[in-house]
Amino acid sequence: MDILINSLYSNKDIFLRELISNASDALDKIRFLSLTDKEVLGEGETVKLDIQIKLDKAKKILSIRDRGIGMTKEDLIKNLGTIAKSGTSAFVEKIQSSGDLNLIGQFGVGFYSVYLVADYVEVISKHNDDKQYVWESKADGAFAISEDTWNEPLGRGTEIRLHLRDEAQEYLEESKLKELVKKYSEFINFPIYIWASKEADVDVPADEDDSSDEEETTDSSTSEEGEDEDAEKGEDEDTEKKPKTKKVKETTYEWELLNDVKAIWLRSPKEVTDEEYTKFYHSLAKDFSEEKPMAWSHFTAEGDVEFKAVLFVPPKAPQDLYESYYNTNKANLKLYVRRVFISDEFDELLPKYLSFLKGLVDSDTLPLNVSREMLQAHSSLKTIKKKLIRKALDMIRKIAEEDPDESSGKDDKEVEKSDDDDEKKGQYAKFWNEFGKSIKLGIIEDATNRNRLAKLLRFESTKSDGKLTSLDQYISRMKSGQKDIFYITGTSKEQLEKSPFLERLKKKNYEVIFFTDPVDEYLMQYLMDYEGKHFQNVSKEGLKIGKDSKIKELKESFKDLTKWWKEALSKDNVDEVKISNRLDNTPCVVVTSKFGWSANMERIMQSQTLSDASKQAYMRGKRVLEINPRHPIIKELRERVVKDPEDEAVKQTALLIYQTALMESGFNLPDPKDFASHIYSSVKSSLNISPDATIEDDDDAEETETETETKESAGTSKSEAEPAKNDEPSDLKDEL
Repeated sequence: MDILINSLYSNKDIFLRELISNASDALDKIRFLSLTDKEVLGEGETVKLDIQIKLDKAKKILSIRDRGIGMTKEDLIKNLGTIAKSGTSAFVEKIQSSGDLNLIGQFGVGFYSVYLVADYVEVISKHNDDKQYVWESKADGAFAISEDTWNEPLGRGTEIRLHLRDEAQEYLEESKLKELVKKYSEFINFPIYIWASKEADVDVPADEDDSSDEEETTDSSTSEEGEDEDAEKGEDEDTEKKPKTKKVKETTYEWELLNDVKAIWLRSPKEVTDEEYTKFYHSLAKDFSEEKPMAWSHFTAEGDVEFKAVLFVPPKAPQDLYESYYNTNKANLKLYVRRVFISDEFDELLPKYLSFLKGLVDSDTLPLNVSREMLQAHSSLKTIKKKLIRKALDMIRKIAEEDPDESSGKDDKEVEKSDDDDEKKGQYAKFWNEFGKSIKLGIIEDATNRNRLAKLLRFESTKSDGKLTSLDQYISRMKSGQKDIFYITGTSKEQLEKSPFLERLKKKNYEVIFFTDPVDEYLMQYLMDYEGKHFQNVSKEGLKIGKDSKIKELKESFKDLTKWWKEALSKDNVDEVKISNRLDNTPCVVVTSKFGWSANMERIMQSQTLSDASKQAYMRGKRVLEINPRHPIIKELRERVVKDPEDEAVKQTALLIYQTALMESGFNLPDPKDFASHIYSSVKSSLNISPDATIEDDDDAEETETETETKESAGTSKSEAEPAKNDEPSDLKDEL
């Protein structure tokens, strides 16, 4: 028994959940029977369908009572004695042969969780068709049933008394029981009451000592008040006739309702108001702010797998949402099975990237009395997860559709829909700022829904005027004949706007997307195309901007320069030097190969705490120096190379131009000191300073040398004086 119980349950708290669940089932049965025969409910108190929890600290007994259908003697043996009677073998055989986890409930495992906290259990039950009986067991494989002639008659229903173990005394605290009911059984359909203690102020007769104190106080009044006392003498006499009382604290007991929140998901969405959804969200998410959730989705799934669900998009992202994203399994969906809470740490219902959603799922298909590990293997779980993802993405898409800012391209008639447009205005931008990274992570992780998630992407671009735009809006603005979606990655929009890679694209009126989030580099490795359009990083090779009729002529004209420059940069791992089609005002840029890392990605990888430069080398893209054949610097350099290819000054100038282009293209310089020395040499040349000019000696150095010599000479004289001092004690010793 102990092996079975501890293998099914790892948390002692759930015993109360199981007992309340059983009580709820019993109440459901009697309520169903009353639909056709109202007399089964009886009269008086037995008509009330509720669950009562009572505790006796002195006797260490916790009682749970319901007014459900109750059990006959045969039912007690069948429902509670199966495992105790037959052992675990029948249970294991049934599970192996059928694979139906619902059998666990039939074998009474839910009830047997009581032995996690109790060493002795009494079950008192009264069915309409039988007498009142008591079932007793110590979980030692034996049980006893006898007719109950000594306990209070129940009328109808069941009372379970748990004689708690010494290590389970915490369950005798009202606060602990209230916490468990709120956590696990808050939405049970029937009211749950606890016999709660309350302190109240009560008037009681005052003691004689108190009366005498009052008399002394009266006698000590001054004579100046004598006239006033005489005037009020009649009133004082009347007051003295009344008994003296005082306020004291008195403990009283009464039934306190614990589950006063209605199960909203069981009602029709049309019947639930926005205010009720908001209150339910605050209760569910333990969010005590006054902000409304951004959106919610309330739906019922029918078919092979039946469940009800309510999903919420919170108004703000938690601060730790993306901390240890891949190392935590925290989910914000509560799982209920037939209105009984199972777990709020069940991360299999939604993928990680949607873990920011709050809500609950109530399934009628999943088994009730099983552990989290067993539920993970259930066949219905994949179907539930698939439907939840689809509904969640539809809910997010609806935020965008209802946002007037997202409908800027539509006709005014379509935009003017309702009075709450002002409230919904800017909602999707708010959502994106809070949870946009989750959508990007979804594109990386969820290949099945990648296209749906791509529609939810938002970004700024060269034509978005500081606002967020979508891929659909970008495609609608594409130039005729444009086949690719252009984008660039970097640290900030301000930096990217000044990038030399955009010069020709801007001039030709092409729109370029700005990606400034570090995760965007990973995102674009998975998002290869959208609606038949391929993505092109404008800082990489392969950029095509129309046709240039003079390109062949320019290549031939600059052939000597490109060949010479490649050889001059052989030590700098430059794969090629070629004519550029993307530059306008800049002399040259450094681009990377199409499938290698961009400059931004290199910087991100180098900043990783555990990065290994030697292992990253193979992922670095081949660097290509692209030159602007129309720029005067490049033209002059070509002339100098043609005149004297071995001119050292020209080589230094070419290297400086390359290092400047490398830095402007977003790369880190491999040798900043070398670059600085080239800059200083250039400054000397512009100031007509001779390259052989030397730096003057520092006078402070001579003074330091003189001080050092003085200290050394002083040290020598001191060492010579020390032996003389040492001789004095020996002379004194000889004299003695």
